[in-house]
Amino acid sequence: MREAKLRTTRGIVQADEGFRNFTLARYEPDPALASLVEHYWLVRWDLRDKPDFHQNILSYPSVQWVFENDWTGTNSWVYGVPHPSYTRHLKGFGESVGVKFRPGGFYPYWRQELAKLTGNRMDCAEALGAEAAALEEGFWELPDDETRARRIERFLLDRLPEKDEQAELANRIVQSVIDDRNALRVEDVADRYGLSVRSLQRLFSRYVGVSPKWVLKRFRLQEAAERLEKGGAMNWAELSQSLGYYDQAHFIKDFKALLGMSPEEYAKKAERQSR
Repeated sequence: MREAKLRTTRGIVQADEGFRNFTLARYEPDPALASLVEHYWLVRWDLRDKPDFHQNILSYPSVQWVFENDWTGTNSWVYGVPHPSYTRHLKGFGESVGVKFRPGGFYPYWRQELAKLTGNRMDCAEALGAEAAALEEGFWELPDDETRARRIERFLLDRLPEKDEQAELANRIVQSVIDDRNALRVEDVADRYGLSVRSLQRLFSRYVGVSPKWVLKRFRLQEAAERLEKGGAMNWAELSQSLGYYDQAHFIKDFKALLGMSPEEYAKKAERQSR
């Protein structure tokens, strides 16, 4: 299993501050799982004799299967896409190992509409069966992170589902929204793939768990946060327009609703923390 290069920290709000409180590593999946799994991730923190830390995450439209070992105990959960942002409370010593499924990648294992899971978490036994729950036994006694990731991967490989073209289509569409900054309207995305808006919405509800509009808004707000963290003078009207907003007021409203502060406040906080 090869460790994956940390190509981007987009979605990890103010990542530089976060990395002073935890470590993050990623591993690439087996090629047979590449259309379903983006990577395995491993987070560890040691805040004993230090204040608790809260890491805010602007989540991607991905289901996550996570094994947790922290101050609450040891658990294994399947997390749907969070509705707003997600905040992880780090306290004392802890560690987590997770699978980040690609958009559409969890559906072939679950075979239920992903919208049912959005905003929720489910015990892995309920989501994936008793054999999945059995992976927890001795999990944290395994010698290293890679061995833990391999145990999860073996489970996924042994139950490799049949190819699902609609799941792969959903993933391609989401990836195109990430890659193409000109994809700003749901109608534009639907037209590109020869779908009606309603068909695109049904596809996303079933395979992704959130709407196309949610995905477009999330990625442009992730990009806004990333730009603000890089610093420099900012023309708010130009930034709003480049992200597909008709006016500055709507951009500021969405940004504040997701991150709890205005873009200007966020930029000032990022500047203070970079000193």
